[in-house]
Amino acid sequence: MELQERQIVSSGSPYEPVIGFARAVRLGNMIAVSGTAPLGPDGKTVAPGDAAAQTRRCLEIMQAALNQLGADLSTVIRTRIFLVHAEDWEQVGRVHGEFFGAVRPASTMVQVARLLDPQWLVEIEADALLPTGAP
Repeated sequence: MELQERQIVSSGSPYEPVIGFARAVRLGNMIAVSGTAPLGPDGKTVAPGDAAAQTRRCLEIMQAALNQLGADLSTVIRTRIFLVHAEDWEQVGRVHGEFFGAVRPASTMVQVARLLDPQWLVEIEADALLPTGAP
């Protein structure tokens, strides 16, 4: 059995080395993107109180990680969206639709009691699948 090369991407999140995870992992033609929070390049929360802006930031981080692994948003087959406030679902959903409207991955949106940082209103994770034999 041939072992496939494991590729990892870091987004520079201060949580990655502490918790011991990667922003995204590619193994063969499969990519898993970890729960992505609305952090700016400085490691601080982007747009406290604005679920739509936080969603946009999460998806920008996700898009950059996918690109580093030879993928893009069109390869995403599933997203999972975690909301602190269920009433934010429409604005979060609209931003998700801006990024994935043509792709239409399977998606789940759930309310959670809280996320790691009390300023985070949303966190998103995704799975992507590249064509067989993709570089």
